[in-house]
Amino acid sequence: MILALGRKKQRLLLCLSVLPNLFLSFLLSSDPLLTLSSPHHCRLPVASPSPELLNYSLPWESGAREGDKGGWSQCKQYQFVNGTQSGVVNCEDGWDYNVTEGLRNNIVTEWDLVCGQYWLVPVEEVCFILGILTGCLGLGYTADRLGRLKTLLTSLALSVIFGVLVCVSPSPSLFIVTRFCLAAATAGVYLTLYITRLELCDPSLRLLVTMVAGLTTVAGELLLLGVALGCQSWRGLLGAGTAPLSLFLSYGVPGVFPESPRWLLLSERSTDLHSFSERRERERDDDSFTELESEPPPSGRPHLSFPELLHSRNIWKNMCVLGFTSFISHGISHCYSSFRGDVRGTAPSFYWTYLLSVCAGGGAWLLLWVTVDRCGRRGILLLAMTMTGLASLILLGLMEYLSESAITVFSVLGLFSSQAAASLCILFTAEVIPTVIRGIGVGMVMALGCVGRLSSPLMDLRNHYGYFLHHVVYSSLALLAVLSILLLPESKRKPLPQTLADGEQYRRPPLGRRRRDNVPLLATPNPET
Repeated sequence: MILALGRKKQRLLLCLSVLPNLFLSFLLSSDPLLTLSSPHHCRLPVASPSPELLNYSLPWESGAREGDKGGWSQCKQYQFVNGTQSGVVNCEDGWDYNVTEGLRNNIVTEWDLVCGQYWLVPVEEVCFILGILTGCLGLGYTADRLGRLKTLLTSLALSVIFGVLVCVSPSPSLFIVTRFCLAAATAGVYLTLYITRLELCDPSLRLLVTMVAGLTTVAGELLLLGVALGCQSWRGLLGAGTAPLSLFLSYGVPGVFPESPRWLLLSERSTDLHSFSERRERERDDDSFTELESEPPPSGRPHLSFPELLHSRNIWKNMCVLGFTSFISHGISHCYSSFRGDVRGTAPSFYWTYLLSVCAGGGAWLLLWVTVDRCGRRGILLLAMTMTGLASLILLGLMEYLSESAITVFSVLGLFSSQAAASLCILFTAEVIPTVIRGIGVGMVMALGCVGRLSSPLMDLRNHYGYFLHHVVYSSLALLAVLSILLLPESKRKPLPQTLADGEQYRRPPLGRRRRDNVPLLATPNPET
């Protein structure tokens, strides 16, 4: 038993671990604003051309769907020879944009990433997601090997450096490369803070603190939209998210933000552990402490044993099930947000889609806070994935008979439940994976969620061709995930496992388990004696 931190110090550290989420949202959630494509047409000699001039200069294109009237071409214009139309050519002098939503100056409008250059937008989105994936895997491993604090400070420094480089990018290619590096570093900050936050909590506070961190992220996404409407420039928007991160480098000052005591126990850092003891002596006035109920590992095996990890079948089973569920829940969210536009051809406005997604995420965290500690992690995850699958089946099977309002209701239900499942998967993983590989485990589950998110830019690249089959596949896999969740253990209010042996003990309880009374019975004499 090691008394690590007082309650006051613990609460202060938890607040310090939650605060960066407000600004991480500016870097992790800004892609929809940066890549939003507004209505456009070929640039004409007149600054504000009249409809008659547009009709004379631009060809008319019919709509892709039945009943769509079409409009002026966005990529073609008439060629004139001696004042007469001689053919149709590509835009020669650039494009004019009718920006009504989002940033007035984003990467699409600044570098004309439309028509023949539009493919660069999905490529940027794919590289950004791959950057998050790389950061989750690479920096998650680093957090387990070198420590949470060192990884956090390194990720923060890299985020500031690459954030500045992104803001001064002169070309799309350099922007994509630096954005990839920024995504990897920012994902490392988010992941390291997530696992450090849980390792500083009592079992009864883990859900509450994680919910507060999630709502802080939601508040950051709402603040992101407000800053975007104010600055109207993508460089200023990213700069507003990068500058505050430099302040959090002060966490490296001794005594401000200590290393995770659980990681110190496993790595046997006697010097750092002695500093915790000194802090405890200085904080005698605090009447309660956070207890780490764990024994130090044998002195010969302070670090991870890869042969032992390969034979830890129960840990691998839990990671595979939670990773598969994270993949489905992240991937299917895009299907709900774009379903109405795919089926009816009337896509909602950007503000509606953005606010709906953000508010669904906030509502999902509130639902988890109310239900998870009462019904258990496994039961709520099972319910969320069941609702996700049912919403998909209703939308796909009855889309010809549903009204606009019904499609909106079931789309919101599916988006809400899928985001709840995605958030709970990460918390569940952090609670069942032992400390010695918690960074790797949580990073792997988050990386599989990124793989699911790759379907969104790939569908945009194909102009949503084949959306129905795409949605059917994810719906079928969601039902399969429901069955696999039954194999998971329950981690509600249990101490975090420390070693691989502790993680192997997290097994699924038998379905027919009989309840036992915890009240000890009085011993009765044996009449035969």
